[in-house]
Amino acid sequence: MNRRQTSDYDESDVRIRPNRRGSRPRSKDRPSHDDAVPGFVVAVDRGRFTVLVAEDDADERVVTAMKARELGRRGIAVGDRVLLVGDTTGGPDALARIVRVSPRASVLRRTADDTDPVERVIVANADQLVVVSSLANPEPRPRLIDRCLVAAYDAGLDPLLVLTKADLVDPSSFLESYAPLQVPYVVTQSVDDGLEGLETLCDKLIGRVSVLVGHSGVGKSTLVNALVPDARRATGIVNDVTGRGRHTSTSAVALRLPGEQGWVIDTPGVRSFGLAHVDLERVIVHFPDLEPGTAQCPRGCTHDEEECALDEWVASGQAGPAGASRLESLRRLLRARSGEAAEAAG
Repeated sequence: MNRRQTSDYDESDVRIRPNRRGSRPRSKDRPSHDDAVPGFVVAVDRGRFTVLVAEDDADERVVTAMKARELGRRGIAVGDRVLLVGDTTGGPDALARIVRVSPRASVLRRTADDTDPVERVIVANADQLVVVSSLANPEPRPRLIDRCLVAAYDAGLDPLLVLTKADLVDPSSFLESYAPLQVPYVVTQSVDDGLEGLETLCDKLIGRVSVLVGHSGVGKSTLVNALVPDARRATGIVNDVTGRGRHTSTSAVALRLPGEQGWVIDTPGVRSFGLAHVDLERVIVHFPDLEPGTAQCPRGCTHDEEECALDEWVASGQAGPAGASRLESLRRLLRARSGEAAEAAG
């Protein structure tokens, strides 16, 4: 048998197995998903999203979905408006894919603490932040409330302060400290047949997408159950020793108000509210009586130092009769933004 010498081989005699991975050129084109249906994310749980789909008034259904790979690392939050493909029938074994997330009108976010660069989105597309605080059992935590207000101003949300358990403590002195901020408020208390003040709160929620935030034990879930009787949110008790409430809400969930008059988004109780992401100038914008006075401030002014021009602005009377108290409130919020996260729980 004649055998070819090694020197007789050339490259055309060698079969090279193609690299199947990546052998096809990648395309920048993405599927158009013309058949995608719109939805509203009402809950998020371990990589699965509960989405309300309503192609028409007679065909509203709840669909379970997962995030499509093409979205990459982009997060999806309660309140997001999305587009879905796949099985959108909403059956028990159906699973759709979220392929698009619409631009957000607003984003409420927080960080773990004031040095953490990682922002955590709480909800998307809300337009009102309802800060819930009890007047007793547990005691109110003004620094945490201040931080929530800063987050509302930063996100462009209208703040609303709701004080619960007014049957235990007179709210007058507490409200006095927030009067210069001109934050609207509602006071509720338990009565024999339910919650007094609930009707006033309902009026302020009509036509809004409102997110409820507060530390554990303040009565958020009790409020939600009163507002949305079918919600059945778990309620807890306050520890007599620590004065802290037990987490009863473990994830954010959007609930429609009766009569389709708006949405409330219940969130888990928070112990801290980091504000590392907040631009202080966006907070000052919400003090239109003081903002013009910052034009004379030195570069890099924190608006809480001796060289700050706001003191002279207020002394001149240009900020109005409430200028001094408004300036103190502004500085209180700025200090809440720049303070230690541990203080927020105080």
